[in-house]
Amino acid sequence: MRAVATPAAPAAIGPYSQAVVTGGFVFTAGQIALVPDTMQLAQGDIGVETTQVFANLKAVLQAAGSGLDRVVRTTVFLADMADFPAMNEVYAREFGDNRPARSTVAVKTLPKNARVEIDLIALV
Repeated sequence: MRAVATPAAPAAIGPYSQAVVTGGFVFTAGQIALVPDTMQLAQGDIGVETTQVFANLKAVLQAAGSGLDRVVRTTVFLADMADFPAMNEVYAREFGDNRPARSTVAVKTLPKNARVEIDLIALV
């Protein structure tokens, strides 16, 4: 196993790695809309937060030697399922023609009161 760490994505806010590479796959930790330089949540609506989440995920994937085109599975956590359509619009734009398997789960709260968190599994 190889831990992945990049300053282009938010530093872990707990005892975990941004991602781990093993067995030809990269498993990312969940990313919320933290801006790496400030470690503050991106300010704006769910679309803004989701866009920042994808920027963070792309940085982690790049550091691991992968990319969104190699993602096979995602999990989306939403603090409010009413945000699903706007999140899904950004999600579809970011993935383009790639359609990884996905679960979307409504949760009571997320770290730092984020609205969305996404983790993923991709081929390296």
